[in-house]
Amino acid sequence: MSNEQPAPAELPLSRSAIDRDHAAREREGLLDELWADPATRILPILAGQALLAAPDRLSFLEPGALTRPAVSVYLGRTLEDAPDAPAGTAIVAAQLEDAAHLAEADWVGLRQVGEQLAARDAGLFTQALAILNWHESHAFSPKTGEATVTELGGWVRRDPVGGDQVFPRTDPAIIVAVIDEHDRILLGSNAMWESNRYSLLAGFVDPGESLEAAVVREIEEESGLRVVDPVYVGSQPWPFPASLMVGFTARLAPGEDPTPRPDGVEIIDLRWFTRDELAASLGDVRLPMRTSIARAIIERWYGSPLDA
Repeated sequence: MSNEQPAPAELPLSRSAIDRDHAAREREGLLDELWADPATRILPILAGQALLAAPDRLSFLEPGALTRPAVSVYLGRTLEDAPDAPAGTAIVAAQLEDAAHLAEADWVGLRQVGEQLAARDAGLFTQALAILNWHESHAFSPKTGEATVTELGGWVRRDPVGGDQVFPRTDPAIIVAVIDEHDRILLGSNAMWESNRYSLLAGFVDPGESLEAAVVREIEEESGLRVVDPVYVGSQPWPFPASLMVGFTARLAPGEDPTPRPDGVEIIDLRWFTRDELAASLGDVRLPMRTSIARAIIERWYGSPLDA
């Protein structure tokens, strides 16, 4: 197995070409200012989808092209010149309630287009979806139940009664390529997927738990197998709704019976694959989409892209 880690370009949703311009969030009236500036570009989001202008590029709108919605967030400024946005252009994500006059436009999901988008737009779409998902789930204070108000360019919500600030959160999850002594990889089929789709095992990190401990625990819970030597590979945001996928490899523990024992609830099947076996199975086995870190880690183990 190669010891090289995937380059950032191999992890589609980790790419970015935006200055998040954190300091500007402190400016009072920032969103009012940006919505009033015709040079600002708006990234509309509707039910988790964005507008596609070209196969590798999202569509931006001028502020006057749509009614300002209740929730919008300053994402930052572009770093490179482009025909649709010169360097330094302010980008604002807007959470639309309906498509209105954009109903016939080409709306697409991040899972489907994340891998083909250029770095700027892959990063913007990922960032926008993550922060807007957070807004949707934090409209009310967890302490008082009062409706929260948006501050700091959309990056904080405040309880108007108690004054407490609520900040965006990210849920860390580990995803693991388990390798045995014969250099085979373990892939599993989730109960929520079609029966022929296989991927790496993954799970959320428990409170008070290290990433490495989560690797060992999750693999044993889902497969009945003990693993050792978790090694970090790379990470990628996965805003469905708010995860950060942290990739690892791990080895089957010495002397461990390699017979996998799926939990039967979340994981319904587990299979070991050699490289030749995986390549020969691609007509029947469906792999994770190229937008995912799972696909990058599998292809890293395989040694080249897989045609699936």
